[in-house]
Amino acid sequence: MSEVKWLLVGTGDIANKRVAPALNGVKNSRLVGVCDVVRKRAEKLACEVRASEVFTDLDEALARSSANAVYLATPIFLHAPQTIKALEAGKHVLVEKPLGLTGQDARKVAEAARGKNLKAGCSYFRRLSPRYLQAKTMLQNSEFGKVVLVRMTYFSWFNPDKNDPKYWRVIRSKSGGGPLSDMGSHMFDVLIGLFGMPVKVFAKCENLIHSWDVEDSAAILMTLQNGAQVVASFNWNSKTCSHEFEIIGTEAKVKWHPYDAGKVIKTVARDIMELDLPNAENVHAPLIEDFVQAVIENRNPAVTLEDAARTNILLDAVYRSAETGKEVEL
Repeated sequence: MSEVKWLLVGTGDIANKRVAPALNGVKNSRLVGVCDVVRKRAEKLACEVRASEVFTDLDEALARSSANAVYLATPIFLHAPQTIKALEAGKHVLVEKPLGLTGQDARKVAEAARGKNLKAGCSYFRRLSPRYLQAKTMLQNSEFGKVVLVRMTYFSWFNPDKNDPKYWRVIRSKSGGGPLSDMGSHMFDVLIGLFGMPVKVFAKCENLIHSWDVEDSAAILMTLQNGAQVVASFNWNSKTCSHEFEIIGTEAKVKWHPYDAGKVIKTVARDIMELDLPNAENVHAPLIEDFVQAVIENRNPAVTLEDAARTNILLDAVYRSAETGKEVEL
């Protein structure tokens, strides 16, 4: 295959601002169709990206589109069933995160992809960021010494009213959870990519400000395979904002604050360095480029469905610990 032709399903913010431009901007990649339940939205985006195919029904789109790959940019509760449908239709699939509402959902999707001559991945784009790759190299070169602590923090204000298109994010049956499912999934994916699955989890999930059926606050302690501790917190209840990630070892540490921007602060003993490791202008572009090359080269994409399912399994463990008040072993 010399070109990947895409059907984009969903026309929300990420689809408009990042995904559609990346699908058309990467070599050997072309956006040919748009599908959304609201026809006007699909037509508008299709016109902007010069895609000739417009659909409002996914089954019809999968049957009639000339696309050989599907990008799913839909709400979380649709990820698992739509990914399975696309695979059954013989399409390569790249789906937004997290892969499913639960670990069971995610496992089913990963199983559906197994044995098929198709590429399937999840859009944890931070696995391709320069700061992630730099940390990965430091770990491979044993520059940290023994890692003893990983610290993750995300907090902001999120309080949509019922008319907000994003209100589904605070309905557990549609989102799977609150800030843990939304931003926590990204940060857990980075954690798993760098260190593997934690072996123990203890968590508290609460509603301190908002009366949703998803948490607005989560505090988590984890133990990594080498015994290192992880301290993580996620909140949607502060009108201030912070997003950071830090790895501390016996010999060195790195700090990403802000998580996605600014310079990486690398410290070796008492020597402090600022590393300029900027993201791509469109953070989805490296992800799309990797997936397109995976299809052409017949290799796995950066984040397979098996990889993505691990994040859902970890999220399940966090919620189970919060519900029982007990430490959960993975």
